[in-house]
Amino acid sequence: MKPAERIATLRQQIAYHNERYYAADSPEIADADYDTLVRELAILEREHPDLVDDVSPTQSVGAGSLNIAFSPVVHRQPMTSLDNAMGDGELAGWGERLTRALGDQPVRFVCELKIDGLAISLRYEDGRLVQAATRGDGRVGEDVTANVATIASLPKSLPGTLSGTPPKVLPKVLEVRGEVYLPSAAFHRLQKAKEAENRDRIAAGRKPEPVPVNPRNAGAGSLRQKDPQVTAGRGLDIWCYQLGEVVAGPKLLTHAASLDLLRDLGLPVNPEIRFVDDMSQVLAFCHHWQQQRHTLPYEIDGVVVKVDSLAQREKLGHTSRAPRWAVAFKFPPEERTTILRDIKVSVGRTGRTTPFAELEPVFVGGSTVSMATLHNQDQVAAKDVRPGDTVVVRKAGDVIPEVVGPVLSLRPAGSKPWKFPRICPCPLHTELVRPEGEADTRCVEPACPFQRDQRIIYFASRSAMDIEGLGENTVFQLSDAGLIEDAADIYSLSREQLLTLDKWGETKADNLLQAIEGSKNRPLPRLLTALGCKGLGPSASEALSRAFGTLDAVMNASEADLENTDGVGPTIAAGIVRWFAVTANREMVEKLRVAGVEFGRVEVSRLPQNLAGKAVVITGTLDGYSRESAEAAVKDRGGKSPGSVSAKTFALVAGADAGASKLTKANDLTIPILDLAGFEYLLATGELPPA
Repeated sequence: MKPAERIATLRQQIAYHNERYYAADSPEIADADYDTLVRELAILEREHPDLVDDVSPTQSVGAGSLNIAFSPVVHRQPMTSLDNAMGDGELAGWGERLTRALGDQPVRFVCELKIDGLAISLRYEDGRLVQAATRGDGRVGEDVTANVATIASLPKSLPGTLSGTPPKVLPKVLEVRGEVYLPSAAFHRLQKAKEAENRDRIAAGRKPEPVPVNPRNAGAGSLRQKDPQVTAGRGLDIWCYQLGEVVAGPKLLTHAASLDLLRDLGLPVNPEIRFVDDMSQVLAFCHHWQQQRHTLPYEIDGVVVKVDSLAQREKLGHTSRAPRWAVAFKFPPEERTTILRDIKVSVGRTGRTTPFAELEPVFVGGSTVSMATLHNQDQVAAKDVRPGDTVVVRKAGDVIPEVVGPVLSLRPAGSKPWKFPRICPCPLHTELVRPEGEADTRCVEPACPFQRDQRIIYFASRSAMDIEGLGENTVFQLSDAGLIEDAADIYSLSREQLLTLDKWGETKADNLLQAIEGSKNRPLPRLLTALGCKGLGPSASEALSRAFGTLDAVMNASEADLENTDGVGPTIAAGIVRWFAVTANREMVEKLRVAGVEFGRVEVSRLPQNLAGKAVVITGTLDGYSRESAEAAVKDRGGKSPGSVSAKTFALVAGADAGASKLTKANDLTIPILDLAGFEYLLATGELPPA
């Protein structure tokens, strides 16, 4: 395609997506996909300056033509956009351009979190909120005053005088720029409510409605409700970050002074703002929040870096669409759009069947994703995703990639809802069963080869017997060759058998056999976990090991004795008894005994038991610790380290790429969130670090 044709196509696509994003609050592509289009257009226009014109999206802000649903508001000062820096190099380049433009002048930078919300202009006259308007196309927005007035944290009137010597007089006109956002907890409540409503709609034979896919879109839709009472029920919030038009106000020389004024007036200003003196500190701030973004109770997608001095801002000026004195450092995308090729079902070790999406590969959350979870039958129906759909895929931190929802406007003609299969996809073709009152559909045939393979994979996994080299693909290969029927068969594998397999040499075979031999001496809690009794995870296995001492004692214990163990409830106890009542399971245990697997190794910690009775949840990556070693450090001091946050959690330790759901729940329950230093203080003292 010729440059002029490609430029015309890109402009048309960007204009359309601007309309969907700014005017309709219903974007069809993820921000990262939109940014890719804009960047391609900007590069082509730089290479062909004769093709640039004033109506290009690179020369304007927001939607080119607004479909105004509310009364239009003309901004007295344009609400410009920001240029993006997509990595360290582009951010450094922006800093170098500032240095060239300002010469030898020292520059102080302001680093602010880039809230993933909706830009808003607030106009106060004589201290009263008289107007709130969306950004729109930068020149004309929409009047959403009645809806913004429902935000509890936003003052509707300001104090007449401010403290100081002499006292500051309130400006006659004060325009405040801010970002309206939907907190994570409020978004999850809205999502769950819509999914529950969809289940009722499906049960009644009606079509499901779109489920909110992210807080930004849900927040924008909430702000533009015709009924302010609906907006009030959504739980919107706001951060104020900038001044616009000011009439008869104090003389301000810096952005810092502007923020102080906003705070003095009682307007909500984000606490995570830092002032730094060089670009290395700017980069450090950006890297910190890129790692810690999920520790916040709201979504951010980057960091905004500004020049603090208003005089320097004046000297640097603006381009046609953005200030030269500010830039947005964008984090790697956690949402992208792609094509859902097919929906298939996997079978787990307990027979639970889980639908998953086969995707057109897409780079999201730092890796290429070609499969994503769809959780269960009800979730697929509630989201109404179908093969052939363009879908939003999300991968945040260490969370498993998931399909958030479909882009309905791009759904192929003739598309039909996906139906959950009735027959297990395994070679036995057993009929699937969904027990009454349960969300999961299961294969109830114990001989199902898919279940068998998953049980062996789980047995060898890191949280169980930790057999290096015995991953999913190797188990499938051994199973297909008829070399293993259950987990105990691992210990009877020979070098000669392994060397008959495709692409197996002596070194690979010897390494696996050495890892298998080494696993025979694993502590009892790992062996109990590896057996795969339904509901029996590492924490309960630790408790059982301390209480009973040997696998034989656990195996022969009554349900009542098991249930009386701290950390083992009736459900787990019943599951253990049922598991050992199966003849095939008892036979496998005896094969493990014959193979020389240790049945009674219980490690006793000599460390102070200063965390006794305390539950500490670990999420993300901590320097110097694996997930397992961090949890072991808690347990060695008498504590528990469950996999989920609850009201009983003493603290949540959050490292890099912390799980968003755990952080959100901890914030909702006001549970302390600790970083690495706080965790090590906790380990040393058994107490929370001082505030």
